Amino acid sequence: MIRLSLFRNRVWIAFLLIALTLLSLDWSHNRLRMDALFRAVLDVLVAAMLSQVIAYVFSLLLAKRIRGLQALTERLLDAKLPETELPQAEDELGLLNQSLRRMAARIHELLDRLNLESGRREAILASMSEGVLAADSRLQVIFCNDSLARALGAARPVAPGTPILDLVRDPVLVNLLAQVISTGEPLKHKLELSAGEGKSFEAHAAPLAITPHGRGAIIILHDITDIERLERVRKDFVANVSHELRTPLTAIRGYAETLLDGALEDNDNNRRFVEIIQAHAIRLNNIAADLMTLSELESGRPAPAPERVSVRDAIETALTTVESEARVRGVNLQCEDAADLMVLGHKIRLEQALINLMDNAVKFNRRDGEVRVESGLTPEGKVFITVADNGSGIPSDDLPRIFERFYRVDKARSREVGGTGLGLSIVKHVVERMNGAVRVDSSLGKGATFTIFLPALADPQ
Repeated sequence: MIRLSLFRNRVWIAFLLIALTLLSLDWSHNRLRMDALFRAVLDVLVAAMLSQVIAYVFSLLLAKRIRGLQALTERLLDAKLPETELPQAEDELGLLNQSLRRMAARIHELLDRLNLESGRREAILASMSEGVLAADSRLQVIFCNDSLARALGAARPVAPGTPILDLVRDPVLVNLLAQVISTGEPLKHKLELSAGEGKSFEAHAAPLAITPHGRGAIIILHDITDIERLERVRKDFVANVSHELRTPLTAIRGYAETLLDGALEDNDNNRRFVEIIQAHAIRLNNIAADLMTLSELESGRPAPAPERVSVRDAIETALTTVESEARVRGVNLQCEDAADLMVLGHKIRLEQALINLMDNAVKFNRRDGEVRVESGLTPEGKVFITVADNGSGIPSDDLPRIFERFYRVDKARSREVGGTGLGLSIVKHVVERMNGAVRVDSSLGKGATFTIFLPALADPQ
């Protein structure tokens, strides 16, 4: 409420001045009578009182309108403005009221737009697979999404204001943020976080100009673990292919040169040399064929439409294929009565996977050894196909890597029996394409057991 004390004081002072002036007149020279003087003073008092009443009423009305404007300005950001309205007058307060309400509508529109954009940005940052961390100049968290919290092994969500040192235990990452904040220059660094379970990250850090406490920094972590693994696999693959091709090519070239240098006339050895050249040529052909098969399986191209495949027929075809090799090596093949189970896939690929498993079981077995093939349903309703041998077995250290391309447990014997080192890798890809899995159990000196699990296909009624 507007206080009019100063206004009132001025009115009373004016009244006193007038009274004193009138009283100070020289009564002997003043022709006015005493009653006229009293009437004049009374008129002045009445006029002063009326002016006080009018000023008081006006101040009440003015204070009420100003309080309405005050309530309006204090709630400009509220969703619902106060209902207090000024009269639709064209005075200054009425125009100010209209301007404030128009401004409030625009402010609400801008706030809604900002909230929408802020929500979108937070949703995008939160759903990113890359880790995002923003920090201020005091190395306190401004924003941290779930991906980065998982990479750091921190509890989620990370509250703003958390010190970086309480969140990150890797000095490389902390130093990277501190360096960007101090220099204002973007940096890139490759690192491995201690809580990242052996994962590799590429960190991109850049200065963040707008923070509550001056310049900050934002860092984005890209998980490059798979990229580096693929790069290692590519390098190993190139090295292994070069090595696998060099051995037979060197043998072919050496025996061919020997024949050209005069061994063609050596009737005791020329045939044997040609047979060696042929054997290495067959080995090269097998490597090329397996590489083409593996390339097709890994290409990602859509496979032909799957068909119903009889497990019993695939097992019988594979047994027929390796029977001659088993007879030459003195290995006994045994197959239990296989149930006529059906799976969804590709008959030729499943036969190829079974041939690879049985061929390995025969080649890496002992003489008078045994290979057993079984099939049936697991308690969970999956089809299983087991190929077991009683050969030398596989060392436990080698078990995690036997499905890698060109990986061999016994390199000397593998080359002796003509293996390409790609058979088990082909088996793994074939089975996975049929939505199945392959498992190996082995003990050194007690043989190995490979088991394929495939989804069972119900017989049509």
